[in-house]
Amino acid sequence: MSNPEVVTSGAVTPESLFAFQFPSDPQVSPDGTQVAFVLTRIAEANGKEAGDKPTDDKDFPRPRYHSRLQLSDGGPARDLTFGKGGDGRDSAPLWAPGGKSLAFLSDRTGKNQLFLLPLGGGEARQLTSSTNGFKGGVSGAAFSPDGRYISFLSRGDAHDRRDERGEARAVTSVRYRFNGRGMLPPEPASLYLHDLHRGETAVWYAPPFDLVDYVWRPDSSGVLFVSSASEEDAASWRQEVFELRVGGVGSEAAQAEKVQPRQLTRWAAPIGNLAPHPDGVGFAGIGRPPGTVNTEDQHVFLFGEDGQGTRLDKSWDFPAGNIVSGDLHVGSFLDRPVWTDASTLSLLYTVGGSVGLFDLNLEGTVTPRVHDAERVVTGFTAAGNHLAYISESAAEPTEVYLNGVKVTDCAASLPFTPAVPGRVTFQTELGDGEGWVLLPPGESKVPALLNIHGGPHTAYGHGFMHEFQLFAQAGYGVCYSNPRGSVGYGQAWSEDIAGRWGSVDMADLLAFFDAALVAEPRLDAGRTGIMGGSYGGFMTNWITSQTTRFQVAVTDRSICNLISFGGTSDIGMRFWDDELGGNFHRSADVDKLWTMSPLKYVEQVKTPTLLIHSLEDLRCPVEQGEQWFAALRLHGVESRFVRFPEENHELSRSGRPDRRVRRLQEYLDWLGQYLKA
Repeated sequence: MSNPEVVTSGAVTPESLFAFQFPSDPQVSPDGTQVAFVLTRIAEANGKEAGDKPTDDKDFPRPRYHSRLQLSDGGPARDLTFGKGGDGRDSAPLWAPGGKSLAFLSDRTGKNQLFLLPLGGGEARQLTSSTNGFKGGVSGAAFSPDGRYISFLSRGDAHDRRDERGEARAVTSVRYRFNGRGMLPPEPASLYLHDLHRGETAVWYAPPFDLVDYVWRPDSSGVLFVSSASEEDAASWRQEVFELRVGGVGSEAAQAEKVQPRQLTRWAAPIGNLAPHPDGVGFAGIGRPPGTVNTEDQHVFLFGEDGQGTRLDKSWDFPAGNIVSGDLHVGSFLDRPVWTDASTLSLLYTVGGSVGLFDLNLEGTVTPRVHDAERVVTGFTAAGNHLAYISESAAEPTEVYLNGVKVTDCAASLPFTPAVPGRVTFQTELGDGEGWVLLPPGESKVPALLNIHGGPHTAYGHGFMHEFQLFAQAGYGVCYSNPRGSVGYGQAWSEDIAGRWGSVDMADLLAFFDAALVAEPRLDAGRTGIMGGSYGGFMTNWITSQTTRFQVAVTDRSICNLISFGGTSDIGMRFWDDELGGNFHRSADVDKLWTMSPLKYVEQVKTPTLLIHSLEDLRCPVEQGEQWFAALRLHGVESRFVRFPEENHELSRSGRPDRRVRRLQEYLDWLGQYLKA
């Protein structure tokens, strides 16, 4: 391994998170000359930038995310909106056809409502409000291509009940809660249509099950949307594409025949990010083919009017979309494919630890459009050959680009110069794997940390990780890799852990760690730690139950009992079937799941362990952390259990800023007890 460049100026601390700016949702104008985007900062409730040390004092103005819309024509961006102060959030910019106005969402009047801003001057006009039938707020706005309508999703005046306080609620569906949403409402959001000519708004379609994606037809005749045909299908990720035509909406058509959607597919598998073909006949979508499971990489499928889908990128063995981890992704990062002409689809692909924008033609040939092997494109929009996108690297935070020109300078706000990682390879039966080491400045020996990503079908790579920069600056060598099960290395690599978590993935992780210790002599093999979140937390628990080689562990939003996970996780009713070929509700599978559960081997654990968990995590429920902590303590293992209220599975990436800071400080304090000389 070549010596990584390590340059720092100023300290990286947990509070340095407050210095970051988080751009998101880049929207290129119809003529391709401008980009509107969301810029999020961390501010106190009074509008001042956060910087005071968080405390538990109830009177302390806790740091919050504050977002504005910005606009650039290729030069320095300017503010378009200002929200409602220090804790307001304007989001989801949307160009009207013709480019003379911009729709957006804002919580300035409470729940998110829809506004329309004329770009030639004047105040934003509020299209929805809590007093005209939208107390529950709105989301998912989209203009019809002819500019006459703007559609959106809303539950109208229904309130979003996120917990079970108050009246009792009877549950009859197996799918009744979801991470980040809490208890699901009894009825899904309806699709509304606002006629911009008449100023009228009406329910267009009230679906029986959630609309998880929708997009307008090019001729403005209606929309395509993704939903499920039954509650059981929705719980098992079996989805279909439907068509809904304009008609029967508005006062003039109040008595007209109710518009009903037409099912176009018999897919019964995940599908989304629909992209109607310019000719208005077929459409593309990203998903997995029928009959496959979660270990199958997602790809592009082209559908005709008969609803039959054919994989378009069948000669390309990399997954569609951005699947590389980063912890600066606050906001929305669009990755819907775009037809740049009648024969070319532009979309993101994950290739190794990088993500780029590629062109896919109707013959199935894939060619790079914006791809750097050491960068990640996190989201994009396109208008013909014009592009707006966000890009980052392991040493450069997220920045906005318009037609290849960087229009933000978010790195300028950082109080430190990020370190640059060095690459390390390791051997497997399927060929070389790769990982990286991030080192602190200096020449002295440093403790080595093995960090394991979640998923398992995600990847580490060239995404920016403030967390890793923090650990390196604190005097640790951060080692992270993509063992088998990670994406970006071909289907064989992704699926090789199917049915055998804790086997070849553990072998790969330890092989990488051993290779890193050899490649970088500064890493101290006698002072090592292991950590990870979600699947990475499972692997942390598993590895510490199988070996005592690590002096300290941090397990974050982890899994320890595969049996109870199946019945308590929001995805548990299907996840183990896909990943392991069995589930908790079949007696024949219970022994297999228990054999693969770290809890079965907890008596072998000797490693002091910090547990981090969020109380509203429905993906890896807190009962998993509770079981692991209780078992560790009962067997005399030094452990500490830190529980975060009001947070879910996304605490480390988009949780409340002061809680993110507290989480990182807990890491540093725990590691320091066992690894610092």
